[in-house]
Amino acid sequence: MADDKLDKTDRTDRNAGKGHIPTVIADELHIVYRVNGAKTGKGSATSALSRIIRRGEERGVRKVHAVRGVSFTAYRGEAIGLIGSNGSGKSTLLRAIAGLLPAEQGKVYTDGQPSLLGVNAALMNDLTGERNVILGGLAMGMSREQIRTRYQEIVDFSGINEKGDFITLPMRTYSSGMAARLRFSIAAAKDHDVLMIDEALATGDRKFQKRSEARIRELRKEAGTVFLVSHNNKSIRDTCDRVLWLERGELRMDGPTDEVIKEYEKFTGK
Repeated sequence: MADDKLDKTDRTDRNAGKGHIPTVIADELHIVYRVNGAKTGKGSATSALSRIIRRGEERGVRKVHAVRGVSFTAYRGEAIGLIGSNGSGKSTLLRAIAGLLPAEQGKVYTDGQPSLLGVNAALMNDLTGERNVILGGLAMGMSREQIRTRYQEIVDFSGINEKGDFITLPMRTYSSGMAARLRFSIAAAKDHDVLMIDEALATGDRKFQKRSEARIRELRKEAGTVFLVSHNNKSIRDTCDRVLWLERGELRMDGPTDEVIKEYEKFTGK
């Protein structure tokens, strides 16, 4: 489970002795989804035969092996990009690190509290943006005084008031891009041990993306670790110094950003 604390005395790695402090270790991690009501075939005879063949598995449940034996170590001060085709396991891996999905096999060890953007600062559609800033900040462990101090900075960073006083309107009136920008702005207002961002930079214009990328670099300087899932290779190149490439749930490559993205672009033909 992701809430297991990292026992640094029991582990060695390629950066040991360089002063790097591990924040996340994935050790032969497997994540399996179980989907209820899966079809077993046409007709009662076919269904019965399928159940016999699959004896020992849960009846009417299909298993999806989303992450397959993934191992890596993340360190303080790193920004790590996660790339791969749709359905490759990127978001599933982040949810496992955040402690939201149990491991079928293997372990995730964390040093500090992982924060998955959009979960820790979950927003409520019927409340105003203003109220969501307060509740989102509290959900991340900020004090009311910290929220008051940073409130205007959060609103300005999100840019949602640039075309009107949207912060006083219910969240249900926001576009998906506006909601994503506000969610990122709330999460980025706090320094994190481990911050995981899933496609948040894909929303908004280039100006907001540049602000977001600059904030990620600031979080790294504060000795945090940032994971960024994105299909925008330029954002990964501008923000991350290391990339994990997943395909079909397996870790295909782990290394410096330019090297991994170069191989990934060969693979995709882009």
